[in-house]
Amino acid sequence: MHDDRRLTEVRLDRFVRERIAPAVHPRSVPLNLSSWDVPGEPVPALEALRQRFTPQEPGAAWGKPWSTKWLRLQGDVPDAWGTASDTSVEVLVDLGFNGDLPGFQCEGIAWRPDGTIVKAISPRNQYIPLKLLGSGMAIDFYVEAAANPDLSQGWTFAATPYGDKATSGSEPQYRLGRIVIAELNQTVWELQQDIWTLRGLMHELPMELPRRHEILRAFERMLDVMDPDDVPGTAAAGRAAVADVLARPAYASAHRLLATGHAHIDSAWLWPVRETIRKCARTFANVVALMDEDPGFVFSCSSAQQLAWIKELYPELFGRIREKVAAGQFVPVGGMWVESDTNMPGGESMARQFLEGKSFFLAEFGVDCQEAWLPDTFGYSAAMPQIVKAAGSKWFLTQKISWNQVNRMPHHTFNWEGIDGTRLFTHFPPVDSYNSELSGRELAHAERNYRDHGHGTTSLVPFGYGDGGGGPTREMLAAARRTADLEGSPKVELGSAAGFFARAQAEYEALPVWVGEMYLELHRGTYTSQAKTKLGNRRSEHLLREAELWCATAAIRAGNTYPAAELKRLWRLVLLQQFHDILPGSSIAWVHQDAERNYAAVGRQLESIIADAAAAVLGAGDTDFLLNAAPHGRHGVPALAAAEPVFAGEPVLAGETAGGYILDNGIIRAVINADGLLESLVDHTSGREAIVPGQFGNLLELHRDTPNEWDAWDIDAFYRRNVLPLTEALSVTLERGARDAVVVVERLAGSSSVTQRISLAAGAGSLAISTAVDWQESEKLLKLGFALDVRADRSASETQFGHVFRATHLNTSWEAAKFEVCAHRWIHVGEPGYGVAISNSSTYGHDVTRSIRESDGGTTTTVRLSLLRAPRFPDPTADRGRHELNVTIRPGAAIADAVEEGYRTNLAPRILRGAHGVEPLITVSNRALVVEALKLAEDGSGDVVVRVYESLGERSAGLVTARFPARGVQSVDLLERQVVAPGVSLGANTADLELRPFQLVTLRFAR
Repeated sequence: MHDDRRLTEVRLDRFVRERIAPAVHPRSVPLNLSSWDVPGEPVPALEALRQRFTPQEPGAAWGKPWSTKWLRLQGDVPDAWGTASDTSVEVLVDLGFNGDLPGFQCEGIAWRPDGTIVKAISPRNQYIPLKLLGSGMAIDFYVEAAANPDLSQGWTFAATPYGDKATSGSEPQYRLGRIVIAELNQTVWELQQDIWTLRGLMHELPMELPRRHEILRAFERMLDVMDPDDVPGTAAAGRAAVADVLARPAYASAHRLLATGHAHIDSAWLWPVRETIRKCARTFANVVALMDEDPGFVFSCSSAQQLAWIKELYPELFGRIREKVAAGQFVPVGGMWVESDTNMPGGESMARQFLEGKSFFLAEFGVDCQEAWLPDTFGYSAAMPQIVKAAGSKWFLTQKISWNQVNRMPHHTFNWEGIDGTRLFTHFPPVDSYNSELSGRELAHAERNYRDHGHGTTSLVPFGYGDGGGGPTREMLAAARRTADLEGSPKVELGSAAGFFARAQAEYEALPVWVGEMYLELHRGTYTSQAKTKLGNRRSEHLLREAELWCATAAIRAGNTYPAAELKRLWRLVLLQQFHDILPGSSIAWVHQDAERNYAAVGRQLESIIADAAAAVLGAGDTDFLLNAAPHGRHGVPALAAAEPVFAGEPVLAGETAGGYILDNGIIRAVINADGLLESLVDHTSGREAIVPGQFGNLLELHRDTPNEWDAWDIDAFYRRNVLPLTEALSVTLERGARDAVVVVERLAGSSSVTQRISLAAGAGSLAISTAVDWQESEKLLKLGFALDVRADRSASETQFGHVFRATHLNTSWEAAKFEVCAHRWIHVGEPGYGVAISNSSTYGHDVTRSIRESDGGTTTTVRLSLLRAPRFPDPTADRGRHELNVTIRPGAAIADAVEEGYRTNLAPRILRGAHGVEPLITVSNRALVVEALKLAEDGSGDVVVRVYESLGERSAGLVTARFPARGVQSVDLLERQVVAPGVSLGANTADLELRPFQLVTLRFAR
């Protein structure tokens, strides 16, 4: 036969566009409009409904960026509309949508006059059924319209002023579209869904497969039998023409897809947190409305924070959600406070993400989430399997690794093994999306892409508009029904994530194993962008540690009331800022301004809490005491105790040399040359030089930083080819103190002034470098490097509750892709018998490279810290301003020294006056066993909870002893529920630990 395929396909496309789409709502009449413009930030619905509404011109321009307009819609349904069996009445509201990118433009939500929510209005979900308004044939309701600007700009990544309310201007962003009462023809709508599913399937089928041509000819018959001038009258005949191809059952071996409704709502990103709250209300209102129509629809909802907002600000909607949770339709998943970053939050922060998230879901809904749910986070720490299991969960889901630039993960379903050996059942949905529409293209991709055929038969597909919210639509549910058993398509079944995991785990027993971190080969710049946000996170984490320790100590030693509610509130605020577009620095300016204000407030409140607890612990007096919140002794003060400090060590000798300076405290000796570069660093114990001859430490380097896309997110490897070493100083001077000596270096980095204070203190085993920068660059990357004379085949980087090793060589594409890596408080490079540790106070991005010197055959291992970036999108002024970044370098350091150095750099000595010191509540007999948190129990019992981990990556034993009256010890999970922990022997007031490398243990001492 002649090939007329394209002729029919084009004919079909035009018929759908010009005939069927308009016939879905064949009759409509406009509504009468009035409006009120909110003068500032959004207001509660009941306040808005009390305002004076004035006549609103249809089709008018509206909405300066970030503003809110309230519309009142009034009218009467024409007689006899919606009385036919296949018709109903709806209101259609077009706020000026462009049809693309739901969630990234204007949005609305419909309210009844009594202040209850109806449902949301968005580009692909513009309808409101008359029956939901509850007003009979007389229509009278309100729409809260948000003029959120489109910052995506077609993903051109051009700088935009819209991310900051102060620079976003006042020009209207939108023009009102059609706002009408309309009659829905259900038969035409069903035909439209038939065509959408079959057409999507047809285009994915191979040309040589008969099934493809059968669908095409069915469409041809449909087009022939339908009257283009009477689509409603012939729609039933059209449906009959495609009924046979729609009824053909799927192949017996077809891949099975469990589809769960989803709306990945970013808690902040190209919109501020205040708008996220409204996005959640819109999305969840849509979801519960769909559930009322379709009892088989199941929606998976992560992020306890988002539901906490709904509980506080939309209590009526929260009540409806509670009902749907009880019915098994609205399913909390993930068990975290937010879908956080997992690279940068500290160990205790990750523990609290699960503690707060799971506790909220248990308290509000009686649901104990069994899966961790992080579809969009930018890589996954190797510590996560143990943390997830310690929270009482057993499954993990993500799809973000499908974004890898170079390497493809070898599995979609597997066991993920963490740093301590814990294994976690993990799934990557092969659909490679968390925003699926259940289109033919997506379903076919999921089946073709699945890497475990022959071992497993099932994968998960989260469907619904996400990022900016919106969630599933009735069209998606129609697609799911049509693909439940359809020849040529995977079999789609609606259900829950837990249902999928149980099924997949049962059928796939001999799972492959992935060991270590799941590094995302993209978005490496997120370890560095928005340095003040990262500083706020690091500082808050350590202040929270101090506050809980000293408040627990004050409660037990002095009878103070433990401020549990206040600490929980502050923890939750810090956990919110760890969301995977806030802490990584990939949000608009507004978001990071909010974050910095929040961190400042957290800091003030925690300092006040610490001061009150310290006053209770120390009593009134004039003696100086050092409160040591670190897990190691410091200046003669035991870990977790307060005592008079003993500042030991020889005086620091400081002398001049060739225009530079020598600093020597009897432990280490540093030479800083005339340009402020670290020319030599020797520890007296080994007598070994740490710096490569002829090269330097403390070398600042300025790189061009122009990634191909995703400016705030990405550092591309070619940045290394454009570098300016900052080898000339404006001045180098010496300051002498009572117990230290400081070399002050002034220099320029482009247009930015840099002041470095290189200090050596008496008794210190490390050289401290404080870098203050007035950063005024654009699209530049500032790195601080150390050329070390160490033959290191791997580096060790601190992560949660341990450290991760990464190769320094480039043998495979997997190693080569890790040209920028994340470390927490320290990074260590070494060879047998010798190593160097570099700690930091707020820096996460690092790179480690190695080379062989021709001069002597030695190995140079260069460690660099990424101090500052200056991306232009989405915040065109990101990181501009003043920063202070603190680093220490410790020569002759083992891993244990690196661990101690990390705490020392991040927990500054707190010296306060009082009458007496205080003994620690807990002692640990082995420095390898580190106390990461000490607090009172969540249940208000007054029990003491201690989190301990093995820090050196080796089998370690030790005794944890309560130094207060205790009547027993339990091993508990992160939610403080009793568990059996391997390697833990419990006594009346002791726990005898024999832990595997990096094992995490939580102990509960009953008082």
